[in-house]
Amino acid sequence: MFTGLITGIGTVREVQPLGGGKDARFVIATPDNDAWTDAEKKLGASIACSGVCLTVVESGADWFAVEVSAETLSKATLGTWKPGSKINLEGSLRLGDEIGGHLVSGHVDGLAEIVSATPEHGSTRWVFRLPPDLAPFVAPKGSIAINGVSLTVNEVEGRNFGINIIPHTAAHTNFHTLQVGDAVNVEIDMLARYVARQLSFKGA
Repeated sequence: MFTGLITGIGTVREVQPLGGGKDARFVIATPDNDAWTDAEKKLGASIACSGVCLTVVESGADWFAVEVSAETLSKATLGTWKPGSKINLEGSLRLGDEIGGHLVSGHVDGLAEIVSATPEHGSTRWVFRLPPDLAPFVAPKGSIAINGVSLTVNEVEGRNFGINIIPHTAAHTNFHTLQVGDAVNVEIDMLARYVARQLSFKGA
């Protein structure tokens, strides 16, 4: 479980094909800050990598490695990662930690496309287009995780929704590397998922 508050930007150091090229192993360089101690990336630890919960299989002084299945590669942006790619990192939530964003599971629901990024006063207004099956789960003033970042939805119009990114968030996440047309990982608010399930449940 995570909060959507990014604690550093990692850099993909190596991409190693596994399982005949279907799966992959990623070696990720960790940021040089106090949040990324050896305990954060110990063997078996869960780390949200641009919103995808992955398990550490090996680590060193300034890196960790994860292995990813073909299913995850096909459902998230990990399939486009290459050496040099910048990714958002967050270690797993510990009992007693402050929840400053919203509860994020690290289970990506799908991809959204960046439609526009427009300067607006001191921030930037980003507009994203969701796939049809995810659009009903997003509401104005609701929470959403984009590339693992906890954000508040400003407005919704059809499949499109908008958010504002302040300069601090852009500088401390990989938002500053994104461009119109890029795909991003999206995790909808888990409360919306369960409410939708209750409303659609007809009984056995």
